[in-house]
Amino acid sequence: MTSTGTTESAFPDALLRIRDLRVSYPGKRRRAPHTEILKGVSLDIRPGETLGLVGESGSGKTTIGRAVLGLVPARSGSITFAGERIDTAGPARRRALSRDLQVVFQDPYTSLNPSRTVGDTLSEPLLGHGTTAREARGRVGDLLARVHLPQDAAGRLPREFSGGQRQRVAIARALALRPRLVICDEPVSALDLTTRRTVLELLLEIQEETGVAYLFVTHDLSVVRFMSHRVAVIEGGVLVETGDAGSVTTAPRHPYTRALMLSAPVADVAEQRRRRESAAALGGKAAVTAADGG
Repeated sequence: MTSTGTTESAFPDALLRIRDLRVSYPGKRRRAPHTEILKGVSLDIRPGETLGLVGESGSGKTTIGRAVLGLVPARSGSITFAGERIDTAGPARRRALSRDLQVVFQDPYTSLNPSRTVGDTLSEPLLGHGTTAREARGRVGDLLARVHLPQDAAGRLPREFSGGQRQRVAIARALALRPRLVICDEPVSALDLTTRRTVLELLLEIQEETGVAYLFVTHDLSVVRFMSHRVAVIEGGVLVETGDAGSVTTAPRHPYTRALMLSAPVADVAEQRRRRESAAALGGKAAVTAADGG
């Protein structure tokens, strides 16, 4: 069922549970007031589920993922993973949590060390968690096969691959420790349309095989519709609509969500202009630019 507001019904079996999360960033000048980015966000993700988190640039969607990963501190609220409170976890516990919590970033090139071979990149998290060098080599071969890359890719550098292939390497690295949740932060927005669909299909294939859950962060409602079981829409640090993907992406209730839908690009120029004018009437300029990444 689709709902509006900042909270959604709790799932007793939730893998990730966020409650009333608030995050603020300091001002650019000394003594400048902090800017509140997240304003009491609550959401759940169940095992094996994809929750699509959609909103324009600056809406706070990436900050949610960063808070889950411990990259930004929570001002208040709580983040619970597999029944454990993790927003207050120290560095040592955070390192241990990386076995279960991983991330795929937007840019597949800058997220990979350009001077390290693919094999070294994929081996690093395994060796860091006590895997022997021999076991790591075997696991690297399995990971390359899982993301449909040739075995000789292990000896090559990131610059020798296309953007889509580099993102496959990044996905393989995220899967190395067999995580339970992967945060996908705009993982296909830097790719061309054909490559984008191939990578999305790969992520779905991996989820079906492994049961991994995804927090899928994007500005693109069409991608959310393709990938997600449920969708949460965020505007200005507040969740304005949550529900199953079919309902939210075909019959949204909140004006901001409708504006995001109308601002999505279409092939017909005249239709695109009409949709953007309608989006502007619903959600203002910010919503119109959302489909372009803000």
